[in-house]
Amino acid sequence: MSTADNAQPRPIASLQSDTYVKGRSNFARSMARLRRHRMALVGALLLIFVVLFVVVGSLAIPAADSIYNDPSRSLQAPDAEHPFGTDVIGRDLLARVVYGGQVSLFVGITAVVVQIMVGTLVGLAAGYLGGAVDAFLMRFAEAMLSIPQLFLALISLRVFADPTKFPDFTFLGRQYSATMIVIVFVIGLTSWMRVSRIVRSVVLSVKEQEFVTAAHSIGARDLQVVFRHVLPNCLAPIIVSATLGVASAILLEAYLGFLGLGVRAPTPTWGNIMGEANSYINQWYYWFFPALFIMLTTLGINFLGDGLRDAFDPRSLR
Repeated sequence: MSTADNAQPRPIASLQSDTYVKGRSNFARSMARLRRHRMALVGALLLIFVVLFVVVGSLAIPAADSIYNDPSRSLQAPDAEHPFGTDVIGRDLLARVVYGGQVSLFVGITAVVVQIMVGTLVGLAAGYLGGAVDAFLMRFAEAMLSIPQLFLALISLRVFADPTKFPDFTFLGRQYSATMIVIVFVIGLTSWMRVSRIVRSVVLSVKEQEFVTAAHSIGARDLQVVFRHVLPNCLAPIIVSATLGVASAILLEAYLGFLGLGVRAPTPTWGNIMGEANSYINQWYYWFFPALFIMLTTLGINFLGDGLRDAFDPRSLR
């Protein structure tokens, strides 16, 4: 008998263990591309630095220092006692940049949450329902896009930011201006249109896929199909839009603060610190440090957003 006849068949389990290769999900492949994206890593490092600055700074500097004024030390240049100098009424600029950064980041992130919620719901409704609903919602979004966002924000603040209707409030021992909440909704409700168009375009392609047809065939209701099958496929562009939207919201808040229509005193933000410094442009330290952190934050977010866009693009070769 030949050796071929004497050979014993290999167990099925052994064959499987020899040939099995563990696959990776689309999310894992996207994250691997993101880790190889150099500018995204630079952006992440910049954002980590800014977040550590405002968080660790608030642990080392009391909140009262950001609003304590001493006119005798007005417009002092940076020194050992006040590393960022002092403002026109003698407040420590380091403390104000730290606590102003917290408010600016809060406004940017929460405004984007409002923007994403409204834009996603409008995009889902327009793309999935189609017909008259799609036509009405998209024409309304295009009409709002034709009006400059800053102009819409200025009008909204004039109408809704009346200090007699929205008094200041205290939270966790700190006093905040109510205009902070108004600005969150103003920015969010004037910037959802691009998100809605992106989501609508994804929904139009996803709703024709076989798995959506299969879900309908087994009796799934429209809301189940939208939120359990269609929406998860829209998460990648939504994440990218949200990331880039934070930078736009922070810049818009800075514009409004510079024009004197942003968050009112005593709440500091990077924008209203620069607005106060407008009349003291020769005191470079007054405007330089808040402008520096606005620049670092927006650069970090834009670099990271570009990396996310490349990483989550299925056609990306990075």
